[in-house]
Amino acid sequence: MPSRTPAAITTGDGVRLAYRFDGDEHKPVLLLSNSIGTDLHMWDGQVPALTEHFRLLRYDARGHGASDVPGGPYSLDRLGRDVVELLDALGLQRVHVLGLSLGGIVAQWLGIHVPERVDRLVLSNTAAHLGPANQWDQPIAELLEAPDMRVTADRFLHNWFPAHMLRGDDEVVEGFRRTLLATRREGVAGSWAAVRDSDLRRTATLVPNPTLVIAGEHDTVTSAAHGKELAATVPGARFTVLPTVHMANVEAQEQFLDAVIGFLMEGS
Repeated sequence: MPSRTPAAITTGDGVRLAYRFDGDEHKPVLLLSNSIGTDLHMWDGQVPALTEHFRLLRYDARGHGASDVPGGPYSLDRLGRDVVELLDALGLQRVHVLGLSLGGIVAQWLGIHVPERVDRLVLSNTAAHLGPANQWDQPIAELLEAPDMRVTADRFLHNWFPAHMLRGDDEVVEGFRRTLLATRREGVAGSWAAVRDSDLRRTATLVPNPTLVIAGEHDTVTSAAHGKELAATVPGARFTVLPTVHMANVEAQEQFLDAVIGFLMEGS
């Protein structure tokens, strides 16, 4: 995955958030929000196609990539406010939002709490709730006690990609592995806490924005059933299932891009 020093803002609680733009500044802005254990480069493969239509705004969530790694559990409200502060700092009043996994949970928060800042929402491989909450406590404790990220990285990769991509030295998978191994444990644990403590199954009914929900047929992290439930909760949401595990943007890139671009370009 290519490297480039990103720009950054500082949030109200003093955390540095890294971000970067790609594409023509005159095109509508599409904000991309990432999965736990990744950085803004998780979208590298989709950048060429997306920048034909949009100016992309990518960022590293707190605890990840080139952003700061504060200790302690993170809240979904804090992760959502990070995005609002980023948009404010960049003078962006309204953007499309595409979020995958935790990024999709953050995107739901934006649609619920600041819908006036969002044009269209794409919620990919995500859920309104991943419970019960206590299922997260042991993984968080074990991760913080582990000597490094190796065990967690292997677990993530096996949950994210199909077996055929994990055999051999798939260049894309190895890029995700390197990112995972470089990610601080506190960032992953803090983000897991945000997932543990969030339940949007009722409040997602407040999302007024046009919404597309994408699920992976073979996703064991956020199942197709989670996606179907979310699409049934958000008023008027559309629902599509791709033949993928968790990283639908990578595994079925062409189908993913067709669905995303087709939906976001409607009425433009």
